[in-house]
Amino acid sequence: MTSAENTPDAVHIEIVADEALTTFDRIAQRADQLLKGSHGATADALVNVNTLTGGSAVNNLERINKANQDGYRQLKAEPAIARVVVADDKGEHQTYYVCRTSSVSGVQNLASYGSPVGRLAALDIGSEFIFPDDRSVVVVEQAKLKPFLDDAKWDARDTVFEGEDFGPITVKSLRALLAKLGDVSINEDLLERILAEAAEEENIVEGIRRNVITKMGLRDQPILDMYQDEIFRLPLDKRLLILGPPGTGKTTTLIRRLGQKLDSNYLDESEQRLTESVSASQGIAHASSWMMFTPTELLKQYLKEAFNREGVPAPEPQLKTWDTFRHDLARNVLGILSSGSGGGTYVLKSELPSLGAQALSDPISWFEDFNRWQYGAYLLELQAAAQVLGASPISEGRSAGDRLLAALTRQQGNLVALFEAIAVEVRTLQAVVNGLKDASDKRIRGALALQVNGNPTFLIELARFLDGLQQSPVTDDDDADDQDPDDEEDAAAVTTPVAKAQAAFYRAVKAQAKAAAGRRVPSKLSRNGRVIEWLEDRSLPEGERQDLGASLIVQTEARRFLNPVKRYLGGIAKRYRSYRREQQRSGRWYVEDSIDARHIHPLELDVVVLTVLRSAGEMTRRASILRNIDEPIWSALSPIVGLYRNQILVDEATDFSPLQLAAMAALTQPSIRSFFACGDFNQRLTTWGARSVDEMRWIFPDIDVREVSVAYRQSRQLNDLARAIVHSVGGTDQAVSLPLHVDSEGVAPVLLEGTPIGSVSSWLASRIREIERFVGQQLPSTAIFVNAESDVEPIAKALGEKLAEHNLRVVPCRDGQVVGQDNDIRVFDVQHIKGLEFEAVFFISIDELAELKPDLFDRYLYVGATRAATYLGLTCAKRLPRAIETLRPHFEVSWGAGIGVSE
Repeated sequence: MTSAENTPDAVHIEIVADEALTTFDRIAQRADQLLKGSHGATADALVNVNTLTGGSAVNNLERINKANQDGYRQLKAEPAIARVVVADDKGEHQTYYVCRTSSVSGVQNLASYGSPVGRLAALDIGSEFIFPDDRSVVVVEQAKLKPFLDDAKWDARDTVFEGEDFGPITVKSLRALLAKLGDVSINEDLLERILAEAAEEENIVEGIRRNVITKMGLRDQPILDMYQDEIFRLPLDKRLLILGPPGTGKTTTLIRRLGQKLDSNYLDESEQRLTESVSASQGIAHASSWMMFTPTELLKQYLKEAFNREGVPAPEPQLKTWDTFRHDLARNVLGILSSGSGGGTYVLKSELPSLGAQALSDPISWFEDFNRWQYGAYLLELQAAAQVLGASPISEGRSAGDRLLAALTRQQGNLVALFEAIAVEVRTLQAVVNGLKDASDKRIRGALALQVNGNPTFLIELARFLDGLQQSPVTDDDDADDQDPDDEEDAAAVTTPVAKAQAAFYRAVKAQAKAAAGRRVPSKLSRNGRVIEWLEDRSLPEGERQDLGASLIVQTEARRFLNPVKRYLGGIAKRYRSYRREQQRSGRWYVEDSIDARHIHPLELDVVVLTVLRSAGEMTRRASILRNIDEPIWSALSPIVGLYRNQILVDEATDFSPLQLAAMAALTQPSIRSFFACGDFNQRLTTWGARSVDEMRWIFPDIDVREVSVAYRQSRQLNDLARAIVHSVGGTDQAVSLPLHVDSEGVAPVLLEGTPIGSVSSWLASRIREIERFVGQQLPSTAIFVNAESDVEPIAKALGEKLAEHNLRVVPCRDGQVVGQDNDIRVFDVQHIKGLEFEAVFFISIDELAELKPDLFDRYLYVGATRAATYLGLTCAKRLPRAIETLRPHFEVSWGAGIGVSE
């Protein structure tokens, strides 16, 4: 701490402070003028609007106008975040102000942080910078600003000044600095002079002041450090992974990059041309063509708040948890999960006991094994179909079958070339199928008409029978029936009971005829078999079945080639069921217990979804296919192409499995492939989460891995503890450092042993009162983590009673839902711990957590310890778990001695 009179550059700093406050006012006034006087261009400005693209142009115009208005509002509230002075090679100085988002005209040398010139705010003193016009300068002075309005006058709190010959120093208030001792008359009372000196001395602090976290959420970091700043400015078409310990600004860098890349003004010419081309073909504006994945709903809500600070709209379609996105994708786009319309193969069961340890520990090998198996099974299906066609009594079918068999032999390793070879035969095969189908449909329709003529209620009776089969489990025999895909589509299209009964009659008669042609008996356990049994002699006459069956078999096999892309992608889910059944018998990947064939575990669904997306991606990477996406052979890819986004981002990436991350990566626009993820392997809180950089390179071999290591959140004591936790449990060692010139001293964490959860409230209350007395203002952001949802309410109630007389509220946050005010004490289940930060964190019964989650408790401890900025407390029902006994020297019993208050 120092006095302005004792600072060599005190007069200069006062001049700068006055200039900064004046500039704030000028920027805010200009933004207000633009906000009031400009409503932007209208659609009338678009001369000769193209009727096909006019809607898109108008929407873009509206989006630009809204972005401008939002930018003006942001500038009114926060005119600038940095002041930077640079010197050229002649020694001439020039001053620049940097604002968070949009700049405005009419204010000289004002730049948005996202612009190239905005990088000046992140550079260290003495760094060289080259302007877009190739002028070279050196940064000689910098001030980081946090402006706010107080009584209609501008001020800035905790401004950090630094120059070539001074600083860094922190000025708590610029207005207070200007109302300094020099304004006090020498004739005034000596006491007033002394008080003024003391106030001034308190206002200026050597070094950088670390702020107390007063509200729950993600820390606002308007200006990144040089390294992070470089990362977010990398080109759009990059695959990036940022790794680093908690509090290093990974998520902030990710959001900053997204915000900058969404603004086409900050893209270079080639990027602008590319995004405009993609937008025109896909019909999605570049500003909306992004998606960000996060592990939990709670973290998603706080990411939204961080997006708002950066002026980046984050609507629900763009910001998703993987669980929510996967469910919608699998049910409503890919047709893997069953739906009310009758489509889909599976019912999702999150607790399904289907997976073995090997599938959980090595998901990549599991996926690759299935993908090889299903592709091989598909080729065998096609080869068998081509052989049937080759033996067809129809000459056109025989010739096409022979050609297809040759193509399958030639192109079996190249999916795209195979489909292109099949496309040549489609017209011939379609004619064969049409002729045979007309004849077979006429015979089956005649058989149904015969039954209805004899019994007008026949279809109603069949519908009632089918109602009793609705809940019947799918069996192996249903797969054995080898149902025609066209029949499945017809069944999914009908909705009335009578129409469903008609479709069921058609399917059963076809299955019976095919069985007769193949000289086999239909299974009585399958759905078709049970319908056949109900029909008895009311189907096709026995003498006609074999001939009809032979025709149906040729039709079925020919149809496999009519829309090969659709049938290949649509058949992956059913091939997975066959694969799982086969692997269960061998005990590989799965437990041997029998499970309902309709049920699927979420991690199994990841395998199926990824197989579909990667198979489609293999095709859509071909520009020729994307150009011809509306042609019948490729049109099945359209729904998947509609999912592609110009930017895919992932927060807390290590909580996702490699297969989940690969599925997210498969959503990147093929011509851009922009993917940005951040995480920390030591913070992985799922047993299936990504474990290594090698797994990330399996997804993108060319991914650029960057590590950040400056921890901005924690005190020195808690940073030391976090590193000790990593060492004690054999985690990934990280070279963590604390920021230079920042006062990072705090207090040691505290530990209570031998106290069950029901008896910890008194100790917690004492520790919380210590914190409040030490901070000397409102209680900072405080969280308490318990081991189960059932513990949230009891702890909140017991602690609330202890703190009621101090007017401190304790709020139970059930299911991670955040309620209450910023200075309330919040109680969470530990599962909701990820991504947030608090000034104080308490962990209840860490030894019981070790028993409940032996494979992950150490990671929960690490993540929990790094949620706290200054104060951390642990309790144990018995004693510290043996696995972390080496951490004991880091703890004290209370903070009383350390912060000057008593128990």
